[in-house]
Amino acid sequence: QVQLVESGGGLVQAGGSLRVSCAASGRTFSRYAMGWFRQAPGKERDFVAAISWSGGNTHYADSVKGRFTISRDNAEDTVYLQMNSLKPEDTAVYYCAARSTTGNTYIYTGVADYPYWGQGTQVTVSS
Repeated sequence: QVQLVESGGGLVQAGGSLRVSCAASGRTFSRYAMGWFRQAPGKERDFVAAISWSGGNTHYADSVKGRFTISRDNAEDTVYLQMNSLKPEDTAVYYCAARSTTGNTYIYTGVADYPYWGQGTQVTVSS
């Protein structure tokens, strides 16, 4: 089992940038595909970005493509989400998620694909 702890959320003005981090512990992080999801009040949890355990394969939701970048540091057991050109509609609680996988290029985009979740970090973008 892996434990996930997000950090780095906060309040930022529209057009600004923020980086959220997710620190993992408990198992071999480098064999876990990782994902970022977000959930706004009254809405479902939505996919944002995913990265394979090798870091060589990434995928983004259309709404964040070109603005957000997912990356990972397997030596530090951490995955990052760099968010640029933030918009008020990016306001949400951001969650990281992990899934053990045997394929170094596999990525997953569904909430049900991930058995392990962090507690979330709030990102608020003011207009």
